[in-house]
Amino acid sequence: MFFMSKYVDPQFILSLVSSLWKQYYELVTNANTLIEASVIVFGLLLAQLARPISKRLRSYLDSKDWRERVPGRLMNALLPLLSGILAIILLQIGSEVVSKQDQSSFLIDTSARLLTAWILIRFTTAMIKESNWARLLSITAWIVSALYILNLLMPTINLLDRLAIDLGGVRVSLLLIIKGIIVFTVLLKLASSSSRMLEKRIFKFEELTPSVQVLLSKALKITLISVAIIVALGSLGINLSAFAFIGGAVGVGIGFGLQKVVSNLVSGIILLLDRSIKPGDVIEIGSTYGRIQSLGARYVSVATRDNTEYLIPNEDLITNQVINWSFSDKLVRLKIVVGVSYDSDVHEVMRLMMAAATSVPRVMATPKPVCQLKNFGDSSIDMELRIWISDPENGIANVGSLVRIAIWDMFKEHRIEIPFPQQDIHIKSKSS
Repeated sequence: MFFMSKYVDPQFILSLVSSLWKQYYELVTNANTLIEASVIVFGLLLAQLARPISKRLRSYLDSKDWRERVPGRLMNALLPLLSGILAIILLQIGSEVVSKQDQSSFLIDTSARLLTAWILIRFTTAMIKESNWARLLSITAWIVSALYILNLLMPTINLLDRLAIDLGGVRVSLLLIIKGIIVFTVLLKLASSSSRMLEKRIFKFEELTPSVQVLLSKALKITLISVAIIVALGSLGINLSAFAFIGGAVGVGIGFGLQKVVSNLVSGIILLLDRSIKPGDVIEIGSTYGRIQSLGARYVSVATRDNTEYLIPNEDLITNQVINWSFSDKLVRLKIVVGVSYDSDVHEVMRLMMAAATSVPRVMATPKPVCQLKNFGDSSIDMELRIWISDPENGIANVGSLVRIAIWDMFKEHRIEIPFPQQDIHIKSKSS
């Protein structure tokens, strides 16, 4: 039930509007008010003379190398406020002049205090690099400051607290909602910033493997966010036992709708713990071949040589066969089969194929290339060249292509024939 029945009563609203209009009319038509308003308007207009000075100083500052340092950042934050500072000085002078004439300077003093609060808040929040957060923080802080200066802070708080509704025995007021939004936003921002800072520190520890680094960073982020939510709920005076029913609902949701999500999450933790794959590894799963860019809570990012990024669910890496070309080390052996004519000197062919392989820069000299006679085929003698590379992340098909081209050139130079499949047909005539 709402605790604001009188605020929706038409008679109460009409009487309130009528009272406010009467007070406003008396204030506007008062001679002293007109004098103070004139002083305020004149001071604000005259303060605009500081804008050209501010623009010239900014242009001068932008031409200096130290504009990104602390003094430069302070000047960048201060220059847009020069006109406001001049307005405060002019309002203070106007207040002194009006006071000496035995006139009230309440409006002038109040305007000066509001403007001072705004300038101090803007100057402080200008040090924050994220403009959206700086703007939100400055607006919120100034609203609270303005209400305090106008002696309206406590009445506003009491009014927001009266606007409430009962939800299952829990009293939820508009004040509680606003406080909740502020507390949740601040704590989640702090948790996110802290997790990023700790993540950078973790990745600087070279003693930890990439998998452990990712696992620790994810665990810290989840922990900090969970703590922030619990602290936020506790600071708002909410009894956490009232949300005990959520545990059962979450369990049912996990059992039915979130099976794949939880499966991928658990699979991701297993991959991080057993270190079967880690960022930087070159893997092949199905038709996808590439380097692991990152390990996520739900998927693994694999970047291929053609700049395509595949997001492979963690569950697939657990249940399917995965070829990790760099699991224990990056040394990889490749096999290249070439057929030669039966008229060729096999020993010469083997020598030429190994020489062609060593001419390719990516082929390792140790272990050295080896050539073997693999099979006597129908149309050719099948030779198999075995080579080693140590950089599978740079591609496997391309180095194979380079070796085949080198073999082709070598065979052309030494007149070694690479036959194509052929069949001989003998026609026998039937004797009469």
